[in-house]
Amino acid sequence: MTAATARFDLKLKEDEKKLFSEAAALMGTTTAGFVRTAAKEKARALLEQETRVSMSARDFARFVAALDRPFAPNKALEKVLQSVRSSVRRA
Repeated sequence: MTAATARFDLKLKEDEKKLFSEAAALMGTTTAGFVRTAAKEKARALLEQETRVSMSARDFARFVAALDRPFAPNKALEKVLQSVRSSVRRA
C-alpha cells in the first residue's frame, strides 16, 4: 500500500457524516475510505461522460465524409492565407 501524498479536509453536516459512516460500515471500510472511493467513482464517471463525443449515425457518416474530402479553405481563410503568403514573400 502506498502512503497518501496529499490531504483533503472536508466539513460535513452531522447527518451527512452519519450517512457516510453507516454506508462505510456496511461496506466494511472506514468513512474516509468510503468517501474516497465514492468520490473517485463519481469523478471518473463524470469525466468519461463529459469527454466522450456522441453523435447519431447520420452525423457520424457526415463527419467521416468530411474527413475523407480534400481540404478546401473557406473565403475568410483563403483571404488570410493570401495575406500571410504575401507577407512571407516580402520578408
